[in-house]
Amino acid sequence: MFRSRALAIAEAPQRWPALIWAAGPALVVIGITTHGLWAQAPWERVALALGLVLTSAALAWPAVRWLHWRWASALVAVWSGALLLFAGPRPVLAVALLAIAAMATGLRWVPAGLPGRAAIAAIVGYAAIAGVTGWLLRLPIHHAPMWLIALAALVAIGRKALVAELRASAGAWRVAAAEHPRALAWGVMLLGLASTGAWLPTMQMDDLTYHLNLPAQLALHAHYEAAPQHGIWAFAPWLGDIGQGIAWLIAGQEARGALNAFWLIGAACALGSCARALGATPLERNAAIALFASFPPLVWLTAGMQTELPAMAVLFALCSVLAYRDGDGPRLMAATLLLAALAALKPVHALSALPLLAWAGTRGLQWPGTRHGLAALAAGLLIAGSSYANAWWYTGNPVLPLFNAVFQSPFHPPENMSDGRWHAGLGLDLPWQLTFASSRYVEAWDGGTGFVLIGLAGAWLLALGRGATRGFALAATGVALLPLLPMQYARYAYPGIALLIVACLPGSRAQVGDRAWRWGIVALCALNLAFQANAGWTHHSAALKRTLRATGDASVVLPHYVAERTLIAGLPDDGGIVLATDPKRGHIAELGGRGRLMSLHAPALSAARLAADADPSGDAWRRVLADTDARWILITEAEASPALRAGLDASNAVHVRSLNGIALWRRGQE
Repeated sequence: MFRSRALAIAEAPQRWPALIWAAGPALVVIGITTHGLWAQAPWERVALALGLVLTSAALAWPAVRWLHWRWASALVAVWSGALLLFAGPRPVLAVALLAIAAMATGLRWVPAGLPGRAAIAAIVGYAAIAGVTGWLLRLPIHHAPMWLIALAALVAIGRKALVAELRASAGAWRVAAAEHPRALAWGVMLLGLASTGAWLPTMQMDDLTYHLNLPAQLALHAHYEAAPQHGIWAFAPWLGDIGQGIAWLIAGQEARGALNAFWLIGAACALGSCARALGATPLERNAAIALFASFPPLVWLTAGMQTELPAMAVLFALCSVLAYRDGDGPRLMAATLLLAALAALKPVHALSALPLLAWAGTRGLQWPGTRHGLAALAAGLLIAGSSYANAWWYTGNPVLPLFNAVFQSPFHPPENMSDGRWHAGLGLDLPWQLTFASSRYVEAWDGGTGFVLIGLAGAWLLALGRGATRGFALAATGVALLPLLPMQYARYAYPGIALLIVACLPGSRAQVGDRAWRWGIVALCALNLAFQANAGWTHHSAALKRTLRATGDASVVLPHYVAERTLIAGLPDDGGIVLATDPKRGHIAELGGRGRLMSLHAPALSAARLAADADPSGDAWRRVLADTDARWILITEAEASPALRAGLDASNAVHVRSLNGIALWRRGQE
């Protein structure tokens, strides 16, 4: 009896970590229930995801059964084939060339012993290529042959290191697939589901309003001519969009889906690298990748061109480089380029990474000598500075349209831009509200931000209690929190929220116990998957089903969601201006300079629209159409004002075609 009591006392301290760990998933279930989220779960989309899981497993089975492949390798082949089918072979090959050239470029700056070196080198190399290109955008040199030669030259120059690293990576993959085959296979499966966003055509508002403008101009005109009077984001940090343009040039068609697959894979590999650098076991690393892959916002991010997806890859790579202790020379340049890449994607990404630098300083990071420090500073300014310098030179505001009350650029009203939708307020309950009342903090349905913040709450407390993980856990918390201080917009915090996965898992399995640890991971992945489609309208709608039925034919999918893309696709390439009159549907960025929108992104035309709508005679609208030299006019039939219709009549405009409530008109001779 005394022995059993003594044994119970000895085991009691080990039960507390398991209970604390399990509290996170339990709180998630309680929150889903109390907020009624089960009624908002997209069950039909869950069934579709499960169907894709079964289909991919069935397609992978012959390679496992007869070729004796590991499940993870077979699933990689299946999902890669799906990407080729739905995103297109030419975009995939173009992005593959860009990725290989980036890897060959970045290897010189990434320490040889760093886990996941190939992926991190590709991210660093991309930053170098796109960062330098940012200074050359105005030059009419961006032709497909030029870029093919340039990328091939980078591959040729770094071919020896590239071949050696690819061989080493293949060996590391075989070892990883053999160590924990089921865990890695499930991670690949979840990444495959996240990649379905890359199968969809580009349909998100910001992409069609301005992100596509730079890539389209490179493809159509071989240079980029920023016009802030027609779109105030013309000089917004453009590191991500430059890669879109390069891939589009090489492929001869839009390549957003393929490039997003590169960022998704790079982010997963960099996250795994960071976990290993922080001391995670192979199983903990695989669990971190699986949790990340199930993070619901990924399907929305892979379906668009927002900066948060590449920012995740860059942020995770930066963490891995900073966590690596063996040598400071190459690490300094790699860290500098990655931090600069965050700034070149969006200022908030670089600012939110500052806690990581503070954490690295506490670990004895050596300050560089003068020569190395100046070289790193120059490289950082080269990579990060092009959009800011151009914006300052041409508009007087380096961050146009932000902080224009300070810079007073004539291209935007002298006021600081703000969006009243995302000021729900800071409070101790913010993680809970972000998780279960997501629609208040981002364009999503409740539950669409995933359950990492609450599901890993217990794991986070345990990480704070472990001396080896405390510092990084605090730094990762700062990365997630800083973007939410000025306004509570969840999208900006997505990279930091995902980083918390890495902060919580290293060292957790031994502390919690295998059974409780595994079930906690499985539960969180399952719950994330159940609410995956709530992350954004692209997967919440029937767009993925339509894409599957059409085998990736965008022309079948686009009319249902963004009819403007179908209407303007057939316009003659005669330089005629296309005016989008609905301020909520300025879907003209792909025209590469020919499009004009009338939303707040173009303040002068927005004001002209309001004034024209106030004139029932239509004469004001006639003058607006003449002043903009609009040859083609897009209207939303249910929203078009009587004044606009009168203006079309006064301009002798002719109705050309209507599609799902969007009409295309051609202005005649007055």
